[in-house]
Amino acid sequence: MKITQLRNATIVLEFTAQGAPVALLVDPMLSRQGGLPTLRYLGGTRRRNPIVELPEVADAVLGRVTHALITHCQRGHFDHLDRAGKQFLRGRGTPVVCMPRDADYLATRGLVAQPLVGTGRQPFLGSGHITPIACLHGRGWVGRLMEHGHGYLIEMPGEPSVYIAGDTVLTPEVRDCLTRLRPEVAVLPAGGARFDLGGEILMDGKDMIEACTLAPGMVVANHLEALDHCPTTRSGLAALAADAGVQERLWIPEDGESRVF
Repeated sequence: MKITQLRNATIVLEFTAQGAPVALLVDPMLSRQGGLPTLRYLGGTRRRNPIVELPEVADAVLGRVTHALITHCQRGHFDHLDRAGKQFLRGRGTPVVCMPRDADYLATRGLVAQPLVGTGRQPFLGSGHITPIACLHGRGWVGRLMEHGHGYLIEMPGEPSVYIAGDTVLTPEVRDCLTRLRPEVAVLPAGGARFDLGGEILMDGKDMIEACTLAPGMVVANHLEALDHCPTTRSGLAALAADAGVQERLWIPEDGESRVF
């Protein structure tokens, strides 16, 4: 299993399914730097998003894409599927795996939606399995405004199991996935995102350290340094991990960086 961090929540998983290569694109935000609106409206941190360009390797990695996977995409969540991402998927006729809630939304935009069947463990790409895991994209009143979506546990024969959390805070469902389903790799959103008002809508550095103590394998931090409402930095997270003694179990990739598991 090869995982490439492109930017924010956009990653590509490369593996083999039934003898054929698969490159699974997750939550494509492909706009140029500054091509999307700000997510902050007060104070001095307001900037148009994304605040960085895609890495140089993006074209080569995207050129290998065979399938896509969406965690959530409605109610303004352009950071998981923006106009450029839709154009990319539509132009290639890429099969887009999604939850049933998102199928009509994607199909009306010309995408080849392939909805999963409910929330249980189910077949995936012929020889594997996928299990949706509910997300909680913020608590309290701010949570009622959000699209919560699902993460996914992906199990393919001969490959390490991978949990892609989607946008979520650290919930009992996330803890259960890490401790009971025991993914060998867990990709978690570490940005600590929050709007001008209300609490955090993503895991932060403290949550990531707890996740490292719960997860049996490697934890991968994403959703970092790409949006103006995500204050967690790679260096700050690395320092927390070193203080907690979990730095060997936490991968904090730079945009464009890959690792084989």
